[in-house]
Amino acid sequence: MKRAKAPNSKPRTAAAGPLIGLVEWFQPGEYERVDRVLADMAALGVRELRTGICWADWYSSGGDGWYAWLLPRLAKSVNILPCFLYTPAPLGIVPKFSSPPQTPKAYADFIDVMITRFGEYFDWIELWNQPNNPNEWDARMDPGWDIFSEMIGGAAFWARQRGKKTVLPGTWPLDLPWLGLMHERGVLKYIDAVGIHGFPGASEFHWDGWAHEVEAIRQRIESLGVEARIWITQTGFSTWRGEESAQVRALAGAMETPVERIYWQSVYDRAPLCSAGSLHSDERDYHYGLKRVDGTPKLLFDIWSQNGFEGVRNAVRKSPTRGTGPARHGHVLITGGAGFIGTNLAHRLLSSGRSVLIYDDLSRPGVEHNVSWLREQHGERVQVEVADIRNPDAIRAAVRSAEQVFHFAAQVAVTTSLTDPRHDFEVNVGGTLNLLEAIRGRENPPPLLFTSTNKVYGGLTDLALEKNCTRYQPLDAALRTGIGEDRPLDFHSPYGCSKGAADQYVLDYARTFGLPAVVFRMSCIYGPHQMGNEDQGWVAHFLIRAIEGEPIILYGDGMQVRDLLFVEDLVDAFLLAHSNIHTLSGQAFNIGGGLGNTISLLELLELIGRLQGARQAVQMKEWRPGDQRYYVSDTRKFKSATGWAPKINAQEGIERLLHWLLESRGLPAPRPIASKEGLRALFAH
Repeated sequence: MKRAKAPNSKPRTAAAGPLIGLVEWFQPGEYERVDRVLADMAALGVRELRTGICWADWYSSGGDGWYAWLLPRLAKSVNILPCFLYTPAPLGIVPKFSSPPQTPKAYADFIDVMITRFGEYFDWIELWNQPNNPNEWDARMDPGWDIFSEMIGGAAFWARQRGKKTVLPGTWPLDLPWLGLMHERGVLKYIDAVGIHGFPGASEFHWDGWAHEVEAIRQRIESLGVEARIWITQTGFSTWRGEESAQVRALAGAMETPVERIYWQSVYDRAPLCSAGSLHSDERDYHYGLKRVDGTPKLLFDIWSQNGFEGVRNAVRKSPTRGTGPARHGHVLITGGAGFIGTNLAHRLLSSGRSVLIYDDLSRPGVEHNVSWLREQHGERVQVEVADIRNPDAIRAAVRSAEQVFHFAAQVAVTTSLTDPRHDFEVNVGGTLNLLEAIRGRENPPPLLFTSTNKVYGGLTDLALEKNCTRYQPLDAALRTGIGEDRPLDFHSPYGCSKGAADQYVLDYARTFGLPAVVFRMSCIYGPHQMGNEDQGWVAHFLIRAIEGEPIILYGDGMQVRDLLFVEDLVDAFLLAHSNIHTLSGQAFNIGGGLGNTISLLELLELIGRLQGARQAVQMKEWRPGDQRYYVSDTRKFKSATGWAPKINAQEGIERLLHWLLESRGLPAPRPIASKEGLRALFAH
């Protein structure tokens, strides 16, 4: 039975905008991956899929069964544009996928078989892929394009005879003389749509923008007297340098192009060495996805899935562009400034009359709300550079006229570092080195404060602990004042290694190059504007789960202890560190709430239950690698140097955060707590 047409499959007019599809290639046996891609396409509201049908795979022993499963499975959910490509090794002039076949008619025979077997699942067929790419078609064996034109012309003619519409493969870069050659050889008269490929940001080819590229094709087709539609059959933007906001802008730009259809590459990043038929040495090739290899969504996927195409357009309209706003002069630079700590620091600085440049890739879900709030509060005095810390040119420009620098941009989750250690390293170590080099390049380097983590001390497994009611505490009474800076470093987990390496780079640049720089090794920070999740910002995460009525997962026994520091007290410490930078430079300080603001996970759940009037459901799971059972900051070194001490205790701070979370969701304030004495007992250990 022929499949039902998708609701949005009818041709669109230019006024309605192009029909948007996705590009995703599958390897034989990737059954689960097919299901994941279809689920992601459903989340995006996309019903058009361009996918490869490998002639070489079909020729193998398992090809028949694979495509007999794949094509019906895809057609149940999406409209397929199959791209038929890759010569079977035994049929090629030489035994490789990009070789021309010995007999050009063999390709048309393959197309005929596929239409006979599976033609009910597709209306269009694309004949090969990017023929001016030597990995796709080795033109050294066909320098005059004689074999190619005979092969494609014959297949297009026969596909038309079998009732299918045909797409000529796109070239990258655009090759107008090649299009003229295909006309001279009689191929274009059997073509219904001409494909175009184009990848903004690929610096090795000149790029004038989609409007120019499409108009050039349109004029060429009209001059040849050919009636064919123009499609963008493959475009995308590689986030290999973390430029997720640029990927959003690239899709928004493509959507303004006057074409009928666009296929965006791709749903997932490419895993190393998984490309079909060739190895890709260009790092960019692995980072075109809307999601990373591990399934983590990028900024474009979040915007697209939540707000559709109009959300993508609006995100670009609202996002800042370089060179707009007042000229930068004497600003405070905050990398990762759209996060919750950066937002609170920026608000304090802006309220005091300072100008602030937030440098952030906006990849963390929800941080765009922080930027909007800062703009509402402070107008043009807050500037935003949407860029990645891994981009040395962009960070150098941001540092150029900065008076002070706060470096918060980081990959912040231990779990993410375990699944993608390279990304963790590139952001935390490579990004920090980019910033240090930019600062070192200044004639008068601005002072830098870098936020490290207590994870640089490892799992602290040598601490002898005992259980005391609802918490752990050290057997050695001397350690109950907290962990000091003299504790040996012991990096544990890729995250601990990357943050620890960045920590040491900052201290060494202060020592070796004389940069004015300080490191804060921070414990648990919490407060307003925190988008907490299971991996980072656990106090806010617990409160959010309670508000939403969702269970909380405890890893371990819940008796692990941390010291909590309210973000306003942290901002006080930041400002003191900068005002004392010349006496503090080259030093690391442990920063947290200290002994007076400790709490265990179980105790936090008890407090939330009293604030909410109901206990949360809890699920227990095994301990996670490197999880410290007891960590409390000994802050006496920083206090002695600056006089700083926290002002907001844990009970008051948690109540403030809960109020903010409820208010931001339009919900009423929490119930009054019946017994303050009972709560004080929680913090009396």
